[in-house]
Amino acid sequence: MVATNADEQEALAIQALSVDKRPLMRIGASPSFLDYLVQLWDYRHFSVFDARARIRSGNKRDKLGSSWLFLNPLMNGLTYYLIFGLLLNTSAGIENFIGFLIIGLFMFQFSSRAITNGARCIESNRGMVQAFKFPRATLALSINIRELLANIPPVLAMMLIIVIMPPTETISWLWILVIPAILMLAVFNLGVGLILARLIARISDVGNVLPFFLRAWMYASAIFFSYDRFIDHPWILELMKINPLFNTVDIIRDCLLYDRVPSWQSWAYLILVPLVVVSVGIVFFWRGEESYGRQH
Repeated sequence: MVATNADEQEALAIQALSVDKRPLMRIGASPSFLDYLVQLWDYRHFSVFDARARIRSGNKRDKLGSSWLFLNPLMNGLTYYLIFGLLLNTSAGIENFIGFLIIGLFMFQFSSRAITNGARCIESNRGMVQAFKFPRATLALSINIRELLANIPPVLAMMLIIVIMPPTETISWLWILVIPAILMLAVFNLGVGLILARLIARISDVGNVLPFFLRAWMYASAIFFSYDRFIDHPWILELMKINPLFNTVDIIRDCLLYDRVPSWQSWAYLILVPLVVVSVGIVFFWRGEESYGRQH
């Protein structure tokens, strides 16, 4: 009789319990896309602070410090001027070739640094990625803010060179249009960096071929020569028109060197293409959020 009561008590103790699993989330699971965007907005102060801190500490070991942000593209400009302007004579028919070349090189250097560093944001911050939980796209955003802020002194120096070096140019209201052009190029840089960051996180070999693609992109953006030489090849011109770097450089040259309003088609391409690229980039990057920081 005692055993029967014990069995009945044990049976009553063992009962199926209903558990609400809705609040549970898999460890490391990425949030929904909208939640991810909200998290990025919540971390905006971190992105800005990190960008400013890295700018201050970036060239501390160099005696010339942040001056290299200006000297680097200027020395490249001198080198390319000697090669393309004097030896290969690509300056033929181009008014103010020095200003023409400097604008192209300064914009390429800005874009190249932003894309390269953005593409390696996961790889170069793997310790932070593995130790802390935060939206990883914050790293790419911080890098692009840093490059945008660091590009302010070179752009001002670029304008100063155009004003003081013969043939000198006159400052006009069109110079204000340089700001939105550079901002849209920065949006494009962010999108490309996000796409490449996920690829490099999975396949590190992609980072080794990136410099070759950037160099080819530079030559395809009319940095050293006028696109007029492709008038007889309209399909090449059409491809160049969808290139944000070419459009940015062309718009800035129109504003600073030729005192003419850029065409609405150039602005349309410069706005549309970066918005599409950054939209694809953020979605593509978000879909791989769970895999960042893992050992492959």
